[in-house]
Amino acid sequence: QVQLVESGGGLVQAGGSLRLSCAASGRTLSNYIMGWFRQAPGKEREFVAAITWRSSTTYYRDSVKGRFTISRDNAKNTVYLQMNSLKLEDTAVYYCAAGPGLLVRTMAEAYDYWGQGTQVTVSS
Repeated sequence: QVQLVESGGGLVQAGGSLRLSCAASGRTLSNYIMGWFRQAPGKEREFVAAITWRSSTTYYRDSVKGRFTISRDNAKNTVYLQMNSLKLEDTAVYYCAAGPGLLVRTMAEAYDYWGQGTQVTVSS
């Protein structure tokens, strides 16, 4: 079992920045992929970014490339999502997820464990 706890969400003005954290516990994550997804009201959950724990290979959805950065800290067993130049359309509940594998995956079905979510609200 893997437990994931997100933090760092909040209210920010458009153009601002937030850093989300996802603290993982329960088992070694060296053979896992870690992902961030988001879900806006009335919309389906969508992939945002992912990183492989072993090689730190990253992948982003097109709309966040150049603005968001996913990273991980081995010592803290924590994954981060640095979000810069935030836009109104980034408003959503952000979820951290973990799934077995060595290659980045963008489908939610590839992830077995999910956090409770953290709200990010971008205002004009």
